[in-house]
Amino acid sequence: MSAGPGKLTHIGASGEAHMVDVSGKQESRREAVAEGAVIMQAETLSAILSGNARKVDVLATARIAGIMAAKKTHDLIPLCHPLALSKVVVDIEPDHALPGLKVTASVRVTGQTGVEMEALTAASVACLTIYDMAKALDKGMVLDGIRLLEKKGGKSGDWRATVTDT
Repeated sequence: MSAGPGKLTHIGASGEAHMVDVSGKQESRREAVAEGAVIMQAETLSAILSGNARKVDVLATARIAGIMAAKKTHDLIPLCHPLALSKVVVDIEPDHALPGLKVTASVRVTGQTGVEMEALTAASVACLTIYDMAKALDKGMVLDGIRLLEKKGGKSGDWRATVTDT
């Protein structure tokens, strides 16, 4: 079932929710990249980067959580297809201007449906994990800017966010 412009793909003619049938689609290489950020006090960022947070390595744990989340997206988001992901990368970089941490999640698969939700889920859960591990230092942290940056492959082709996309 293909949706035209302005049509929701997971809603049937009678308004019922359903999983999209991808059985007629060709397998192809598909990729997606999503981002997010955790804005925090400068002191919190310093504590995380120096390893002085109360829990184990915050960045390594957040990376692993993001990778695990991408693999479990179909368990978390109703109507998502279970996918045999080829690659998941979660990068976390400090941004002293925020101050905070920027998360980028990249996901790849060869399959019949895209991996946008897996990339978004990886970025979101990595940000949530950072919050969880550093909340003892800074309960006022803000998760911000979680969005799809780009997707490649599939019937709809390639797409890249612009600065004005929010």
